Amino acid sequence: MIIYNVTIKTAHSITDEWLNWLKKEHIADVINTGCFTHATILRLLDIDEEDGFTHAVQYHAPDIKLYEEYLEKHADTMRKKGMDKWGDKFIAFRSVMEVVY
Repeated sequence: MIIYNVTIKTAHSITDEWLNWLKKEHIADVINTGCFTHATILRLLDIDEEDGFTHAVQYHAPDIKLYEEYLEKHADTMRKKGMDKWGDKFIAFRSVMEVVY
């Protein structure tokens, strides 16, 4: 199992609307690529929230090939949708992990 983790800090002014978009549109778009089985949204705690809230979205792929397919065929489009909608009101970084137990 591969976990594609996207950690996002959003400006306070968009957090509620962004979470709604994430839940109702973006995650469904990513899952509908066929590369991931499901996703989980988490809120990071014990961090500085002065500039905004930080969430992580963990997308679960059965294997590395599906994750690589997502990167090759879909990632640029999905990232562009977020940038077009939210501009500079968020920052994101990504990591990939393999479940070992």
